[in-house]
Amino acid sequence: MRILPLITVLLVGALLIWSAQDMPDMGDPNAPTNLHVAPYYIEHSEEEVGVHNIVSAILADYRGYDTLGETTVIFTAGVSVLLLLRRRED
Repeated sequence: MRILPLITVLLVGALLIWSAQDMPDMGDPNAPTNLHVAPYYIEHSEEEVGVHNIVSAILADYRGYDTLGETTVIFTAGVSVLLLLRRRED
């Protein structure tokens, strides 16, 4: 019965490595993100959002739901750790 978790981890690891083969190289100037998404944010963020700081405009407006989701996950993990580590007075 101990072999099943090992097989599962190996299969998932192999799937992740196989799927990462199609990703562009880190910092590749010809990656789709650098060719399509970044120029749009640079050109339109101030007029669409009204914020001079491009990073703040992207995090607060364009990726607002994503940032909210990440914050929720981190908050939930923190509360879970506090609940697990608290002392019980019996």
